[in-house]
Amino acid sequence: MQRPLNTALGALLTASVLGLAMPALAETHDHDHDHAHGHDHADEHDHAHEHGSDDISRGVFDDAQIENRELSDWEGDWQSVYPLLQDGTLDAVMAHKAEHGDKTAEEYTATYETGYATDVDRIEITEGSVTFHGPDGAAEGHYVDDGYEVLTYAAGNRGVRFVFRKDSGDEAAPEYIQFSDHIIAPQVSDHYHLYWGDDRAALLEEVTNWPTYYPASLTGNEVAAEMMAH
Repeated sequence: MQRPLNTALGALLTASVLGLAMPALAETHDHDHDHAHGHDHADEHDHAHEHGSDDISRGVFDDAQIENRELSDWEGDWQSVYPLLQDGTLDAVMAHKAEHGDKTAEEYTATYETGYATDVDRIEITEGSVTFHGPDGAAEGHYVDDGYEVLTYAAGNRGVRFVFRKDSGDEAAPEYIQFSDHIIAPQVSDHYHLYWGDDRAALLEEVTNWPTYYPASLTGNEVAAEMMAH
């Protein structure tokens, strides 16, 4: 599980090396993940619940529709939703999912407990810089475009990870960040899932932990309402 910056800012996520991915290229990766992650949560797999019912948000699109994106699409001050899950603010969201899904609210909560887990409660993105706020302080890096990757899942749907590479900044800031927000062309994001670490290829294999961020300006109840509105 990806649990970034969960000890000290200097101790970054280290993932097993799964091989080198060609940077700045769009590659298609097949992921045969036959677990609960594939049908019911707010990551990059099936998204008829939190992201509307359009084809792209459900992971159905053609490669020709994908366009590269700038880091400015994610600029802003963002809060992790993990504390909201932990303090019960998202209980209504889990109940809502249970009404429309195939699990109990408790089972959904357990899935999202793994998915949302992170101790980076706040992320600031501005002018190419990303600042991670963890329990031991802040780590900032400047990031440049490193292309995107197309992931294909066993269910047949797909997702796009937009990748950025650190070219300067604090040593504790991760070497790579990968955004997934169910958008595949330039557009300002309203929330996103973020994967980060020092191994570009290994991050592409992470599908069970997807720290999720909404604007810091929203209250917890407003975040819950946004999740249930789609």
